Order: sequence, then structure tokens, then C-alpha cells
Amino acid sequence: MAKSTRFLSPWLDVLAIAAWGVLFLQYWLTGRLYLLIHPNYMGLTVVAGVGLLVISGVRAITLWRRSRRYPPNMPAAQHLTLFPPGWSSAILLATAIFGLVITPRAFASQTAIQRGVTDTMTMTRVKPQAFRASNKSEDKSIIDWVRTLSLYPEPDAYMGQKAKVQGFVIHSPDFPEQYLLISRFVITCCAADVYPVSLPVKLTQNRNAYKPDTWLEVEGQMVTETLAGKRQIAIAATSLKPIPEPKNPYDY
Repeated sequence: MAKSTRFLSPWLDVLAIAAWGVLFLQYWLTGRLYLLIHPNYMGLTVVAGVGLLVISGVRAITLWRRSRRYPPNMPAAQHLTLFPPGWSSAILLATAIFGLVITPRAFASQTAIQRGVTDTMTMTRVKPQAFRASNKSEDKSIIDWVRTLSLYPEPDAYMGQKAKVQGFVIHSPDFPEQYLLISRFVITCCAADVYPVSLPVKLTQNRNAYKPDTWLEVEGQMVTETLAGKRQIAIAATSLKPIPEPKNPYDY
């Protein structure tokens, strides 16, 4: 039994390395990698996936040649003694298989509420120097609006400006029934550090007509409202159009 375990352990290492290489490349090819990391790191992940497959291939060839030179029935002391059996490779292999079977999902409204989405209008995590300049206010994304507000926070300065943004719906318990939040998560490195940003949307009807986590394209004009005890801008909606969840649901 000990000889068999000592023989199989290196091959388990090969399978674990190959499985992680396949996992990286499958996530990239299917677009699921957008749910896990910032686009800036896509290339590095693809290179890592290819590298892992190359390493596993070289390792497999080396083990095969050694197995031809040292058959499994040889004494343990003469057969692959540098590769003691362990659980680490089995755990890595099982984790990779789990990742191949389970489809990752983008964060949703409940996570945004838990992370304090109603406070995003004054968040310090946004980077004002990184927002994309635009001559047309309707070309700004949600994160562009929030970054602009972090520099120039007076709501009245934006009265009447046109807005056209896309995001998912949140029903904030702090806002009246005729308001919802249109939101996006911002990713800076990976899914572990995402945080929500949002803009209030003023409706002409009860927000229950728009279910949480529904993706909408919202058009309207900016107005000043007092919500949750704070003066802030809101989009007085003139159009709310359902859209499919984008391939990359995060902003950055």
C-alpha cells in the first residue's frame, strides 16, 4: 500500500497542476474570469494557465520516463523517494474540479446593502483622478458620476443635467418607496475587494415594479433630493429599460 501511494502521489501533483491550468483557461474562454478579477490581470491569468499546463506536461513526461526506469515493483527506497505522499495535491485537485463544476455569479443587491451601498455617494475609496472626462453628462457611468461628486459635492451644481446609466436595482430600506438605487460594483483587483457605488433614481411609481438585481438602463435628468437625511443628487427617470446582465458586470 505504501509503495502504491508513493507511486501515485507525483501523478496526483501533475493532475492538480493541470486542473488549475484548465480552470484558468476555461474561465477566460467562457468570460467567467470577468466575475473574479480586474481586466488588467486577464493576460497574466491566461499566461499562468498556459504555464501550469506546460509544467504539468513536462512533469508527466519526467514521471513516465522514471517509471520506465524504475518499475513500481522495485523497493520503495529506490523508487521516487523524493515525492512523499500527502493531502495537499488532493485538496488542490478537488478545489479545481469544484471550480470547473460550479459557475461563479456576480455580486448582487444583498451584498451591496451589506457593504453599505447607501453611503457610496461620499465614499473615499473612489479615485477622483481616474474618472473619464466627458463633454456630455449622459456619457458618464455611475462610477464617473460618483467620482465627479467626490470632487464637486454640491448637488445643485448638476441640476438639469442629463443622465444615462446602466446598473442593477437595489431597494434601499432607507429610501421611500418611489426611489430605488441603480448600482454597480467597482473592482480594483479581484472579487474579494469589490465595493458598490450607486445613484438614487426617482420614479413616478412604486419601485416594486422593478425587482432587485434586475439590470436597467436609466435615462433622466439630475435633481436634488433629501434622502436618508442628506442632500444629494438623484436621477428623475424618464425611461427605465430592462437590459441583460453585461459580460463584465463590474466597473473600474
